[in-house]
Amino acid sequence: MPLAICSLKYDAARSGTQKITYDKDGYHLVRFPYAAAEESYDPWKMHDPAGGPGYPDPHSGLIRPSHDGWATLSALVFWKADDRATEYRARFVRDPLGESTGYDSTGTTDISATGGGQYRTYTWQMFVHPGTPVGLKISARASDTGIAVPLTLAEFKMAIQTDVIVP
Repeated sequence: MPLAICSLKYDAARSGTQKITYDKDGYHLVRFPYAAAEESYDPWKMHDPAGGPGYPDPHSGLIRPSHDGWATLSALVFWKADDRATEYRARFVRDPLGESTGYDSTGTTDISATGGGQYRTYTWQMFVHPGTPVGLKISARASDTGIAVPLTLAEFKMAIQTDVIVP
């Protein structure tokens, strides 16, 4: 089964602190550098710097599928310890910037805080299409309000099975 793969990594130690800002939906679109120094893998150019003004512009949070197909999305998110946060959320979003087919979130996960730093992995599967970018959005919350808990590490990966017949 042929696969088209995009693997992105953000490491605060290499790229600096990512400013956490919440969109209207109460989530932050995680940004990923375009530099190979972050251990990214993108031979199909699904995270191409030509897609926007550059890192950390919101467009640097997008994977633009190169093929129609069935995709496995996975993410890894590490937050710094913050006693204010009571829950951590993540979701995968089709067209998170609303520039093609419209915002469509899926695979939302909500997890209670544990002691110390918060380390989470997420997985979801869905059909993807070249005209609809996909992003990883996160939120750290105290009660029902998002707070800017710093990320220390994030990875976002998409593997598209390209020999699937898409309706």
